[in-house]
Amino acid sequence: MKSYKGKSIYNGVAIGKIYFYSKGEQVVKREKVDNSDEEVKRFEKAKEQAITELNSLYDKALKEVGEVNAAIFEVHAMMLEDDDYIDSIVNMISSQKVNAEYAVAMTGDNFSKLFAEMEDEYFKARAIDIKDISERVVNCLTGKALDGNLGEEPVIVLAKDLAPSETVQMDKSKLLGFVTELGSSNSHTAILARTMNIPALIGIEALPELNGKLAILDGYSGTLIIEPEEDILEKMKKKQQEDLENRKLLMQLKGKETITLDGKKIHLYANIGSVSDVKAVLANDAAGIGLFRSEFLYLEKNTYPTEEEQFQVYRTVAEMMAGKKVIIRTLDIGADKQVDYFNLEKEENPAMGYRAIRICLDRTDIFKTQLRALYRASAYGNISIMYPMIISVDEVRQIKKIVEEVKAELMEQGIKFNEVEQGIMIETPAAVMESEALAGEVDFFSIGTNDLTQYTLAIDRQNPKLDNIYDSHHPAVLKMIQMVVENGHKEGCWVGICGELGADISLTRTFLKMGVDELSVSPSFVLALRKEIREVNISEL
Repeated sequence: MKSYKGKSIYNGVAIGKIYFYSKGEQVVKREKVDNSDEEVKRFEKAKEQAITELNSLYDKALKEVGEVNAAIFEVHAMMLEDDDYIDSIVNMISSQKVNAEYAVAMTGDNFSKLFAEMEDEYFKARAIDIKDISERVVNCLTGKALDGNLGEEPVIVLAKDLAPSETVQMDKSKLLGFVTELGSSNSHTAILARTMNIPALIGIEALPELNGKLAILDGYSGTLIIEPEEDILEKMKKKQQEDLENRKLLMQLKGKETITLDGKKIHLYANIGSVSDVKAVLANDAAGIGLFRSEFLYLEKNTYPTEEEQFQVYRTVAEMMAGKKVIIRTLDIGADKQVDYFNLEKEENPAMGYRAIRICLDRTDIFKTQLRALYRASAYGNISIMYPMIISVDEVRQIKKIVEEVKAELMEQGIKFNEVEQGIMIETPAAVMESEALAGEVDFFSIGTNDLTQYTLAIDRQNPKLDNIYDSHHPAVLKMIQMVVENGHKEGCWVGICGELGADISLTRTFLKMGVDELSVSPSFVLALRKEIREVNISEL
């Protein structure tokens, strides 16, 4: 028996044989061609085939992991249409008279290296995307298929790294869990694992000699155990069975109140990124939507979404939720969420740069379009509006002034709307320190713990090298949350948490003791959190 320690991406236990997944080295030879025009046509045909495959992957991912997580394949398809990428390949074929496979592989390597050397972590992460799409085109040229076949029996996949496309292509009925050597807890593949409820670990060396050996993937302790001793195997089988029974028990909590033993009702909401995510919200019986990330409306388009397009989306979500609260966060573009048509300049430190409300208050035409759509949709449900990246009272007052202008326009045009709650994200240390004053300006706070942790600890949460010191339980972060709750309540402002920390059950009792009023989490965490809350007596904490 041998154990390997890694980092858990998703809790759970998987028991089965290891399937060592190797992409296989793509051996691409440089060959001279006589007719470069024909070779360019071969490339064009392979590119179109690759785009067709990516569109199919998008449809598959849409059904399995939702619209937001499927969007990566739309992005990959768009990358294959990039003029610089295509021009480089065509120019190499034409000027050097080389085969298409070589031109694609070389261009992929060059672009990938270029991105990998960038300081910005977002662009660094795109290096693997470039490599992924280039390998796909080469496979199309050589006729090699990527079918995601894992064999006849369910397995634990062990790999150096997994691209999102490889993860989605795998047959889920044969995938017990996966372990990778590379990747970060914020990678697309890690997000897919959590969405698909698949136990997963990162940071464990992918050794080919482990192929075929019986293993236990323990997502609770972050351990991979190879050829376990009988008593450990029995213990983990029992743990696995308990997990299954717990999931069945959780389903019995549907329809029940989220209330502590001593009668404190907690608003337990869900986070979404698109209309298609609402069905998961309803399936898991969330009491509302605590965070609708509206920026995905912008990320998935090639130009600014119109007021009518946005209105239809917000209205649909409001109507589907049938009177339950829907909190929509206004545009949070910038930092790790870049949109070409915004023409944002490259920044040395985008996480602290021109993003979110800073763009909205500078480019008020974009902001007003979204506010008009939100207020129009408010006539069809229970909508609240939330503003991200706030650092001062002045910003909130500017927002309120623009909101009043929008409302006056709508009234003048005879367009119906309802009054809505106005809230802000608390995700900067400045907002925490100013929270008492800010509470007098808004109806609610929602604490974004991902960015609050990043800014408080001065640690880039996208940087895998810093995963070992990125501590969302840091005392400074918890003290800030406590301060926000106390200051919010002083002014009659309710306080929630919509970051990933809200789903961390090891902190649920701490948050309840602090007086947190609302928790908004991924839909799949709702029932587990309800169970925890219903077992707490706050007066005894």
